[in-house]
Amino acid sequence: MIGIYDCFGYGPGYDVSFAERYRRIKSAGFDCVMLWWSDQFGRGSGYQEDVLFARNAGLYIENIHAPVHEQNFLSLDNLNGESVYQTYLQCVKDCSTFSIPTIIIHLPDDAYRVNDLGLERLGRLIEKAEESHIQIAFENLNNLQNLALVLDTFHAENVGFCYDSCHHINYAPHDDLLNSYGDRLLALHLQDNGGKHNQHQLPFDGTIDWLTVMRRISLTGYKGATTLEPMNWDYENLSMQQFLNLAYQRARKIDDMRVI
Repeated sequence: MIGIYDCFGYGPGYDVSFAERYRRIKSAGFDCVMLWWSDQFGRGSGYQEDVLFARNAGLYIENIHAPVHEQNFLSLDNLNGESVYQTYLQCVKDCSTFSIPTIIIHLPDDAYRVNDLGLERLGRLIEKAEESHIQIAFENLNNLQNLALVLDTFHAENVGFCYDSCHHINYAPHDDLLNSYGDRLLALHLQDNGGKHNQHQLPFDGTIDWLTVMRRISLTGYKGATTLEPMNWDYENLSMQQFLNLAYQRARKIDDMRVI
């Protein structure tokens, strides 16, 4: 399968309805989508309705992305810390309700080390997810010490790794993340590091060696979707459908590279 993140730009208030957005994603050739799961980043209320809209368009929902604005509070012994846990717990409940298999979670940056309380909260979360047969994939950012701690602490089958290609090259280009965590790979966020934001570009518009990346992914044994996480930054000259068509072409090209 080939997929894409559903909130890829085109209007701060998402001027094109999500029902239409999913129809256009499907028209471009994509098989599946990742859903942003909150009202933040200008998304607004009603995001849970996207499940029906995406499925009506013929798209498989690969995962949801948990909110990120409070991630660094995970280990705080106060209401902010408890709020992070409750937010993630609601994501587990929503995945169970809507039959979505996986949640993507950002661990705190390494400046906010996960302590015993943070680990205890994650342990409870993982247990609740396991009861509902929901997977939790922790994504690499500027958080590799926290990522190592969490993945070394929790070995349940429903706990794993979401590999982000751009975060890898921008934050830790010399760390072999796919070798370290490839046997626990549950999801991909594939993006290049070109453009004015140095992230969320389409493959081949930055400096990433895609042939190497995709062959390394193949060696992990990962069988899931090849999924892009682009934004339309620096592609404003393209219409939404043109952007999606180009994104699908690039995704198909790197998906073909997974064959060894």
